Amino acid sequence: MPYYVTTPIYYVNAQPHLGHAYTTIAADVLARHMRQRGEEVFFLTGTDEHGEPVALAAEAQGKTPRQLADENAARFQAMLPRLNVSNDFFIRTSDPRHVRRVQEVMQRIHDNGYTYLGTYEGWYCPRCADFKSESEIAEGNTCPIHRIPLLREQEENWFFRLSAFQERLERLYDERPDFVGPPARRNEALAFIRSGLRDVSLSRGTFTWGVPVTWDPSHVFYVWFDALLNYYTALGFAREGEDLTDRFWPASLHLIGKDILKFHAVYWPAMLMAADLPLPEREYVHGYLLMDGEKMSKSLGNVLDPFEVIDRYGTDALRYYCLREVSFGQDGSVSTAGFEARYESELANDYGNLASRTLAMLARYRDGVVPPVATDPELARDFDGLLDEVAGALDRADPSAALDAIWRRVRRLNRYVEQRTPWKLARDPAAAGALDATLASLAEGLRVVTVLLHAYMPATAERLLAALGRPELALDGARFAARGWGGATRTIEPLFPKAP
Repeated sequence: MPYYVTTPIYYVNAQPHLGHAYTTIAADVLARHMRQRGEEVFFLTGTDEHGEPVALAAEAQGKTPRQLADENAARFQAMLPRLNVSNDFFIRTSDPRHVRRVQEVMQRIHDNGYTYLGTYEGWYCPRCADFKSESEIAEGNTCPIHRIPLLREQEENWFFRLSAFQERLERLYDERPDFVGPPARRNEALAFIRSGLRDVSLSRGTFTWGVPVTWDPSHVFYVWFDALLNYYTALGFAREGEDLTDRFWPASLHLIGKDILKFHAVYWPAMLMAADLPLPEREYVHGYLLMDGEKMSKSLGNVLDPFEVIDRYGTDALRYYCLREVSFGQDGSVSTAGFEARYESELANDYGNLASRTLAMLARYRDGVVPPVATDPELARDFDGLLDEVAGALDRADPSAALDAIWRRVRRLNRYVEQRTPWKLARDPAAAGALDATLASLAEGLRVVTVLLHAYMPATAERLLAALGRPELALDGARFAARGWGGATRTIEPLFPKAP
């Protein structure tokens, strides 16, 4: 089966920060891993450019919404190569091709009888672009996410008959318990559904920055209906002259943040049902990156700039930290101090030092050649099941658990060096065979963990595998072999130099 993974599309009302990088890196790890398996992969990311939040931000800066969208979309696009992200397409929702496909799908929903004209009155957050129910209002009548006062809005809108999908959504969650993960987020979405679904605004008639409603051009589609459809619309034009919809839809996995759970886990499947389209296979909801106990947010001014980290420590160090520091799916704190500690203890010492020592000992004791001898069966047993463990965790959309499994073997290899003391074996001619087995086993273990780390740290992994003389990346090769390969290696500069 082809594998189709998406990130949420990011609002262009502000520049990218580490929170955006976090989701994108996680999706890239999944996409790269699946390619290593030999799967046909499509990886989509992009920008959400319509709606009131963008219009308000543009007005505050004395710009048109189009100008602001163009400027910040370019910044998000520039972030991707800096993160070494391997996305297959970048969608902008202001793209006329997306607009046309949104209108086609929404017209189908209208023709199927799931829309009507009515008047809405309620509390609205302009930054969320969301009308809040009573259970979603924080103390002081504020938005729980942005902590700003909610606005009382009354306007004539087209409505989507969300209430018509109450039973079908409950049945979906019953029949497909893994449709939304992790379980806590599934339960949250299901509780929202069971509380009783109300029809929701489909359009806005008070501003023009959006996709025009085909059956009522005085309105534009409420931004969430436009944005959610990007996952489907992009496949129609992502590859020049080819429609990929039949090949890749439904999506294998949508990665989202928990602040947009309601839209993706409730509105989105209902929309697809209303349009007679297949539902995605899974959605996985990650938590917040916190700084000083607060969600990282441009509006709160507490962001860690990913570009500053990359400039100082490199892209792979940032990619590693994002998925190592916080268990994917949970909230977790990040900090400059935490990053520096991980860099020093794990990247520079655990992994970087292991690579340098192994290559240096091969050069010193065996002229840079991996001995073609039997590897240590005791060490091999510690690698039994590693590939399946990593693949299983990534199938569950848990890149942190997969990384932890790999790192346990990195540390096992370091203990193996201390246990076997190859520098002592090298002084004893009678121990030549033991030294051969030790070096072959170290090289093989280092090769296996590095193949598995490629999805996380692609540039570093490719550099080290080339130095080992084994550049192959296919996951079939990520099993501990019973024999060294007898190939030439070369020493390299430290993978993760001490912090500047």
